[in-house]
Amino acid sequence: MGAEFQVGGPIGHGPGRTPFWDLLDASARAALREAGRVTSYAARTHLLRQDDLTDHLLVVGRGCVKVTALSAGGYQAVLALRNPGDLLGEQAGLDGGPRSATLTALTPVRALVIPAEAFRAAARDHPVITGSVHQVLSARLRDADRQRTAAGADALAARLAGLLLDLAAAYGRRHASGAVDIGLPLSQDDFAGLVLGSRRTVSRVLEQWRTDGWVTTGRTHLTLDNPDALKRVREGGPTAGRG
Repeated sequence: MGAEFQVGGPIGHGPGRTPFWDLLDASARAALREAGRVTSYAARTHLLRQDDLTDHLLVVGRGCVKVTALSAGGYQAVLALRNPGDLLGEQAGLDGGPRSATLTALTPVRALVIPAEAFRAAARDHPVITGSVHQVLSARLRDADRQRTAAGADALAARLAGLLLDLAAAYGRRHASGAVDIGLPLSQDDFAGLVLGSRRTVSRVLEQWRTDGWVTTGRTHLTLDNPDALKRVREGGPTAGRG
């Protein structure tokens, strides 16, 4: 069914974090390809919706997916960005509960969609699948812990600079001048969610950086005009406190 499924394209995983697909051996990948179907999603469409009762899992082959959750008070939190090789929908797929988040394609996405029962059957035949799921979940918990620690210890400007540099490395298009366009349609609300900060503070920092000539911004477009300056901010240099 999913024999044509391949993982490729830019991958923006955190340091030391290996995507789910890369943790599998060839026979486990073949079993999941056979169990699933390849589906394409246009940019800005939903792969999954929060509170849905579907139970399939997905593996991203190409593209970038935004993970968001809506609180009871109506606040939408940006939880993460997922990239090629990442496993999605595993919580509801494995425990049968409602979806805990909405998955939205930021770019055109191609994914392997696997029914939960077929995924469990493949995992019984290939224990490396279960081990890889556990490793992915553990890595995500560690990522969340690091984010919370950084939110308490690092200035927001340093966290924002680090995020922009990571996005530029994974999805950037470099100009001859050295400037880098970030090829993802992310808003200031998205940036704020990803660095665990307020939109107001993120907007103020970006405004200062625009004044300094470090970045150029649009509604959902951002260019790093001076990546070296942002590296100094990320590293806590003397410019980190500006804005």
